[in-house]
Amino acid sequence: MVRYMGKAQLQKGDTGQHLIQLLERRLDNVVFRLNFADSRKQGRQLVNHGHIQVNGRKLDIPSAILRPGDQVAWKPQTKEKEFVKELAAIGPKRTVPAWLSLDTSALTGQVVSLPEAPDVDLKVDTRLIVEYYSR
Repeated sequence: MVRYMGKAQLQKGDTGQHLIQLLERRLDNVVFRLNFADSRKQGRQLVNHGHIQVNGRKLDIPSAILRPGDQVAWKPQTKEKEFVKELAAIGPKRTVPAWLSLDTSALTGQVVSLPEAPDVDLKVDTRLIVEYYSR
């Protein structure tokens, strides 16, 4: 958290908003938001085990920050696994945020834009977090 706080403070504008944007754009969170995983922990494990590609290349770093335009997809070998086929058959369990787009037929997603405050369903007062880490 401290690492993200430092990055958020370096940017101009609302530090709390920048912190939320950084945390939301983590690869493990994007995998969760795209309904590729049932939880963020499962998303982290899928990324760690190399099942996810970003822009056509395997990326196994859950804390990687994605940018607008980045494509997120399953590895071709992983698409053949039973749990991925079940995901495709069931469809998304949760609504995909407006800052992401999901192609359910190809099981791919894209970061369309930066997440904004209304797109994030966190009930957190970012001002208090910024105050705490600013000491």
